[in-house]
Amino acid sequence: QVQLVESGGGLVQAGDSLRLSCAVSRRTYSIYFMGWFRQPPGKAREFVAAISWSGASTIYADSVKGRFSISRDNAKNTVYLQMNSLKPEDTAVYYCAAARGMYVSSDYPRGNVYDYWGQGTQVTVSS
Repeated sequence: QVQLVESGGGLVQAGDSLRLSCAVSRRTYSIYFMGWFRQPPGKAREFVAAISWSGASTIYADSVKGRFSISRDNAKNTVYLQMNSLKPEDTAVYYCAAARGMYVSSDYPRGNVYDYWGQGTQVTVSS
């Protein structure tokens, strides 16, 4: 069973930066892709970014392109989401997720391809 633990959330002002971390443990060999999703207050969960376990492929939602960057550290089994130029509309609970299946890239923004989810970390951006 893969376990995911997010950290790094907090309260920041618009224009600030934050880096979220997702520590991955157990059965990491079974993971093909990692994703970050978020759920703003009162809204549905939405895709933010994804990265292949090898690190060779990345995908971003249009709303975060140029501001957010996803990466991974092989040695630490950790996936990061660097968030720059934060906006109040980035306020949400951020979740990392792990997918075991091999799909075409266009499938990874879909939450239902992910098999494991973390507990989430709150990011609040004040104006």
